[in-house]
Amino acid sequence: MVDSNICSPSRNGRLPKADIELADVVRRFGPEYRSQYGQVMMPSQKRAFSDIAACCTEELGGKLHQCDDCGKPFWCFHCCRNRACPKCHGKQTQEWLEKREAELLPCVYFHAVATVPSELRGVFERHQKYMYGLLMKVSAEAVKELSAKKRLLGALPGILAVLHTWNGQLGYHPHVHMLITGGGITTDGEHWEPARGEFLVPVGVLSRKIAAKFRDALEKQKPDLFASIPAAVWHREWVSFLKHYGHGNDAVLNYLSRYVFRIAISNARILGMDDTHVTFRYKDRDADVWRTMRLPGVEFLRRFLQHVLPRGFHKVRYYGLWHHSKRNLSSRAWLLLILQKPTDTAGPLKIADLLEALGQLAKIDDRQYPGDDDQADRPCCPHCGSTRITLLAEWPRFSVP
Repeated sequence: MVDSNICSPSRNGRLPKADIELADVVRRFGPEYRSQYGQVMMPSQKRAFSDIAACCTEELGGKLHQCDDCGKPFWCFHCCRNRACPKCHGKQTQEWLEKREAELLPCVYFHAVATVPSELRGVFERHQKYMYGLLMKVSAEAVKELSAKKRLLGALPGILAVLHTWNGQLGYHPHVHMLITGGGITTDGEHWEPARGEFLVPVGVLSRKIAAKFRDALEKQKPDLFASIPAAVWHREWVSFLKHYGHGNDAVLNYLSRYVFRIAISNARILGMDDTHVTFRYKDRDADVWRTMRLPGVEFLRRFLQHVLPRGFHKVRYYGLWHHSKRNLSSRAWLLLILQKPTDTAGPLKIADLLEALGQLAKIDDRQYPGDDDQADRPCCPHCGSTRITLLAEWPRFSVP
């Protein structure tokens, strides 16, 4: 085991933090939760439990440093990199953004949300992988089909779809966010057709189309499952809204930071924990104010684990111009936008600007996703704060002495 006289910071060399983290909740109430629900936990949930509990601890190995100023040694332990862990997204976020450079078009954007009626939530929870994938697919197809109509857009837009399954109180609420380019490539591949002001497609028509396409696909592919669903479900509204989202850099950055990399709860929202309960904050969207909620520890973990996705499921998917089969069209869209120099764009997106702005967003508590290797490469002394340190030793996972 690690020498108890050597400081073991919880955040890879940062000064010790007294706030409660999700890992603390998992370690405190995890055994009790497993005794009650262990028999129904999915493999991905069990993995998330063990990964989060071990995150930034000696179990995952790390590096032993010594401060050149105060002379004291300290450990920097590795992060778990589980996608459900609120501490492991900083470096991955930047790497993902860098890979998206060629796909981000200098145009206006729209934001749509496809929601699921409450009567369907139980079915979604029992058949997650299939239902999530189907919702994402039909939502994007509905946008593409309406955009293809001459009287609306008459072109193929780019669509980035992101699955979320929660509301602010960690309740189960499956829905899909879509970032949609405000325009697209015409069928002949020769022209960029811009959206008409702040209008893309009619929300009511999109809502009914998503519901109809979902119903038809489910009836054809899973007739027994379809038969168990009340007919009234297909007459409900499925789309919360579709709105103009902004221009260029700001629109894309806001979308990426708010939706693509968010998980069910961040450490910043966990306010406290005692022997029986966990207290956290959430945004009341109707009143536009922050509120607090206190739940039994096991119930808090039950709600959190509802949002751990099945193993192998991709919660971010690309359609239209951004689909992998349309790479040539996406590149052509770039050229057409630059050559046409439309008046409603702010110029080509610069990935450096995105990364710099993302770094600023990391300072905001509800969007904070501290990384692992990016901090471990340049740790600071937890005793005096100095960055003048020397690496003494390194041990791989599960082998710190």
